[in-house]
Amino acid sequence: MDINSVYVGLASLLAIVVLIYSGLHIAVALGLVSFVGVFLLKGNIDVALNLLSLAMADSVTDEAFATVPLFVMMGLVVSRCGLGRDVYEFGNAVFQEVRGGLGLATVAANAIFAAVTGSSIASASVFAKVAIPEMIRYRYNKRFAVGVVAGSSVLGMIIPPSVMLIIYAVVTEQSVGAMFLAGVFPGLLLAVAFCVGIALMVRFMPGFVGGESTGLKRPNLGLLAKLAVSQLGPVVLLVGVVLGGIYGGILTPVESGAAGTVAAAILGAIKGRLNAKAIWGALVDTGHITANILFLIIAASIYSRMLGIAGLPTLFGEWLAAIDMSFALFMVLYVLLMLALGTIIDTASIILIVVPLFLPALEPFGINLIWFGIVTVVAAEIGLLTPPFGISCFVIKATVDDPSITLNDVFMGALPFAAVMLVVLVILILFPQISLALL
Repeated sequence: MDINSVYVGLASLLAIVVLIYSGLHIAVALGLVSFVGVFLLKGNIDVALNLLSLAMADSVTDEAFATVPLFVMMGLVVSRCGLGRDVYEFGNAVFQEVRGGLGLATVAANAIFAAVTGSSIASASVFAKVAIPEMIRYRYNKRFAVGVVAGSSVLGMIIPPSVMLIIYAVVTEQSVGAMFLAGVFPGLLLAVAFCVGIALMVRFMPGFVGGESTGLKRPNLGLLAKLAVSQLGPVVLLVGVVLGGIYGGILTPVESGAAGTVAAAILGAIKGRLNAKAIWGALVDTGHITANILFLIIAASIYSRMLGIAGLPTLFGEWLAAIDMSFALFMVLYVLLMLALGTIIDTASIILIVVPLFLPALEPFGINLIWFGIVTVVAAEIGLLTPPFGISCFVIKATVDDPSITLNDVFMGALPFAAVMLVVLVILILFPQISLALL
């Protein structure tokens, strides 16, 4: 292998990090560095231009280019229909008489909401407005209030349909449907773990939780039945259309996203919450978000090909084989890398930059790429709750209408939930069958 090629590959990694921190968009940084890298490797600008055109052509023919905008649109329509508020009202009715119950209601509502949005940012913004004021009104500690919203918001990236799982499927050429199936049990496990964590906080950290201790009472079954039909029913119907269509083999992921978008719009119209202005806003936001994601996918394709030309993934795999690294040590180092990167860049960027580099290194271990994707997303998502990046925490701070809540409060409140995620990550690594049970 040409040593100059290796130097170009290593320099490209460093250049991408520098450009990102200088404020350049991640997709622009990936594309620019990849183009320059191919030019330096081949010494021919025509070859570099051909790489760009081929990567773009291959990317736009991928199923994800239709899947992403449809699920993004569905999530935005669901948010504008107020379905997140409806789900929270039902959860509140179920858990309000339990100490820490509003925290449990937030986790449960976020888990259900995640099944129709696929976005942590959407969940964080919705429940920052819905759940935090309600918890503070019931005298919950403000750090716990913002922490439980930040923590449970990451469920949107694990519970299908998840945009991050789609991006990972594109990068690794895996089935989007298989990735969705693999995310079901890990997402539910994480939601249950958050609830257990809240119960432990109530028992051992009551000052951190706060809240009024009203005692456990028998819930009003009539009210719960009414709310289940009016508030939870439409969401369950939408989840059935989206996920039932995929898992039942009736719809492809693309068709499921389209059906979910139409169903969400119909539900919004029936509830009288979806007017022309809301629809136009959802369409505009879908265009902005989709363009950003798809631009990232194209740039990642170019970047992966440049790395292949440089031979860096092959060299990295050979180096790991030469040092005879055990599977356990490999996973420890990989998770530590993902946790470190998660504190400074977003999950999509981590998947696009790191995963192509590690793919050749996985072959000697016979690692299942579906399971590896779940581990990757969960590990990177922990970074959403940790400084200095912690994008979910920044979204909550920007959304919540309370000047007394500082960014430090949000990060400190999210810390216990990041610890819960780390425990779940270890469980998912030790027991791969949790992720693969439905495949």
